[in-house]
Amino acid sequence: MGWSSNCDVEMTRTLLSESDFIAGFHAIGEERYHHKHPFHLLMHEGKLTRGQLQAWALNRYYYQSRIPIKDAAILARSEDADFRRNWRKRILDHDGDGTRPGGIEKWLCLVEATGLSREAALSGEGILPATCYAVQAYVEFVSTRPLLEAVASSLTELFAGTLIALRLDALRRHYPWLSSGLDYFTGRLTQAPEDADFALTWVVKHARTRQEQDQAHAALRAKCDILWAQLDALYFAYVNPGWPPPGAFKPQIFQSEGQSR
Repeated sequence: MGWSSNCDVEMTRTLLSESDFIAGFHAIGEERYHHKHPFHLLMHEGKLTRGQLQAWALNRYYYQSRIPIKDAAILARSEDADFRRNWRKRILDHDGDGTRPGGIEKWLCLVEATGLSREAALSGEGILPATCYAVQAYVEFVSTRPLLEAVASSLTELFAGTLIALRLDALRRHYPWLSSGLDYFTGRLTQAPEDADFALTWVVKHARTRQEQDQAHAALRAKCDILWAQLDALYFAYVNPGWPPPGAFKPQIFQSEGQSR
């Protein structure tokens, strides 16, 4: 009886059209992507101190350093050579190819532009515990969930281009002392849309049932939650109430609005 009822329910759930399936991803991004987080809003309004930007760059480096690791986990799970050829581009984009710097090196330059040393980022000391938990949860997600969900979780890149363009303008305008460290963002203006196009096409092709479509949407929501959680931790520790936990990075006192020269 239970099995039959479940089958009947599944059969009445109509497969979404391709356009509605894709629209679902964009609706999730509009609602949940971290472009609306209060920490990012303060950043884009020029209201963060240098110390708060240092904390952001330091904690975000930990996330950046795990991106090629999560991409390698996804790549290793696919038996499709064409998929692997396309996906490994992401690893090169972040690790570099030995002749040009990748995203990780460029982010270290951003850390240095804030006034911190690259060793501070590389050591991992001072990273918020919540940052570590959230980032490791993402690596665990792509390593253990079905490949469709792992790939779908990367679709935050559908929205990254718009946020990066906004961020570049805001950082240049409000924090000119960061100008030497913005190469990461200029590179992602082209890389993120290319990566998103491939991933979206692949997910649309491989989500063959309504259940799989729903799981793909759920995976993107999970990724958005992970990104949001990282900013929650930053906001609590360095903005309001401003309580960094024991062992976390503690910035020096700077004037508000990030205008320390």
